[in-house]
This record gives sequence, C-alpha cells and structure tokens, in this order.
Amino acid sequence: MTRRTLLWCAAGMGLIAYPLLVNNFWLVQIGGRTLGFGTIALSLVFLVAYGGMLSLAQMTVAGVAGYAVAYFTAPVAGVGLLLPWPLALLIALALATLAGLLIGLLAVRTLGIYTLMITLAIAMAFYFLTLQNYAIFNGYTGFSNVQPPVVAGVDFSRALPFYYLSLAIAAACYGAVRHITRTPFGLALQGVRDNPRRLRSLGYDVARVRVVAFAIAGLLAGLGGILNLWLNGSISPASVGINPVIDVLMAAVLGGFLHPIGAYVGALVFTVVDNFAINFIARERFNTLIGLVFLAVVLFSPDGITGLLRRGRIWLEEKVARLNRRRGRNAGSSSPMQSRQET
Repeated sequence: MTRRTLLWCAAGMGLIAYPLLVNNFWLVQIGGRTLGFGTIALSLVFLVAYGGMLSLAQMTVAGVAGYAVAYFTAPVAGVGLLLPWPLALLIALALATLAGLLIGLLAVRTLGIYTLMITLAIAMAFYFLTLQNYAIFNGYTGFSNVQPPVVAGVDFSRALPFYYLSLAIAAACYGAVRHITRTPFGLALQGVRDNPRRLRSLGYDVARVRVVAFAIAGLLAGLGGILNLWLNGSISPASVGINPVIDVLMAAVLGGFLHPIGAYVGALVFTVVDNFAINFIARERFNTLIGLVFLAVVLFSPDGITGLLRRGRIWLEEKVARLNRRRGRNAGSSSPMQSRQET
C-alpha cells in the first residue's frame, strides 16, 4: 500500500470518527457546513482546474436547486406545491443541471474576464428575480422551515445523520470529479483548457465540451445547494446575493484551484473564520478579517493552502532523501577503516 493510499485512508477514518470527538456545533455548523459549501466550491474548482473557465454563477445554480426543493417540499403563504421528497429532489437536481447548461451556453464562447462578467451578471439577475418575484420565490421572505426528509426511520434533521449524509454526498462528488477527469471527456476538457485550437483541429466540438462541463458543475452545485438549504432550514434572496457568490470564489482560491480537495480545504478555513471571527474582531469587521486571510494566502501561496501543503511535503521528502544519502555516504566511508581494523 502506497503512502498516498495510507494518507487517504487515515483522512477517511478521521472524517468518519469526527462526530465522536466534537459537540453538535462543531459537527453541524463546522463539519456539515464545510461539506455542503465545499461541494458548491468544488463545482467551481472543476470548471477552473480542468476547463480553464471561471464562473461566478455557481452559488446561483445552488440557489436554483435550493429554491426548487423548498418550493416542492415546504410551501409557504400559498407559494409552492407539496410533492414527495424523492420527486422534489429529482426536479431540483434536473433544474440545477439545466441552469448550468444554460449558463454554459451563454458563457462558453467567451474567455477570461468576459466569462467572469457574464456569469456575475447572471448571478445578479437571479438575485433580483428572487427578490422581486412572489409567485415562485416568495420575494424577500423566501422559504423557511425546510426540513430534511426522514428515510427508513432516519431523521436527517438530527446532527449525526445530517453530517454523515453530507459526508457521503461530498465524498461521492469528489470521487465523481476525480473519475471524470480520467475519462475521455475529462481528457478532452483538459485539452480544451490547454489548447482549444488543437482540439478543434482534431475534430472536437470545443463549445460542446465546455457546455457539458458547465452542466456537470451545475449538478455538483445543486447537490451542495440542497445540503446548504437543509443546514439552514431556509432560503431567501440573501442566500444567492453578491456576498455568497464571492464567498464561493474566496473558498476556492483559499483552498487552491489545482486539486479538487482544495474546495473543501478552502471551505473549512472560510467556515472556521466565519464562525469565530467574532471572538477576535467585531462581527461587522468579518470581511476585513477574511480579506486579510485571503491576501496572506494569495501572497505566500498563489495556488492556495493545498499548494502550500504540497510544497511542504515535497520539501520534507527531499530533506529525508538528502539525509538518507548522507547516511549512506558516511556508512560507505567508514567501511574501509573498519576493514583495516579487522586486519
């Protein structure tokens, strides 16, 4: 078994045993929120790392899924329909995937700052739509008292089942991203990122590959949005406003765009700072604190915390290898003397 496999096994065992070591606050507000929010950030990391496309509409897609679940499972003030929760989840994930697809159709023919601005405009348009529409989104109030389902006697509104549900969904999304990147589609997507002109000359439809990537990212964001909805128990226009949109970007940058695990690392750092900033600085100064953390990470490690950890691991391995080579030379130089003493 390789060292990397052992490390992943240890991390998995630690996540499974995490509820045994913490109270309900750390279990749900730190662990559960990190996993749900990190899944939304994972959809952005997938687009950036493997497609070279920076989107600010991932929280918007998550909001589509969240609003859909709330609309079909927790109608309020005459707004919404009551459907069986499996059907509501299927509709929500289908709408999130469709939203990602439509956003991709608008954004894939642009690059860089233009993609960023188009997706930001879409995010702001959706925010104002939810704020002003009462027939579907219930306006400023939104939906409240949205509870997770009870499945086979397991109440996922309780802390422990909700954490393990979030962990299972996050692990499935992470594994799916890792698998997709090794498929022919994933390799084509990385080729589009590196040299779209060459991929086009080989017969690939570059725009179609990018649109499909947006649809996959939409499904991932939808799953994260449903977890966020169940965590908070409510959704409103504030859930999809400019601050949550930027929060997803900051979490992805903090963790690092080069590896999918960076989404969850960044979400963990952001969640911890968000929850405990009040202990170090006034609550209204939270943006200042997270901004300083963001600047520190970007300045000292442009590829995020995972990049910093990767460089630290490489440095440690080189140090150990250098020490082993030195010990080998010392052992080799001492052998002739030992042989003369024996003579």
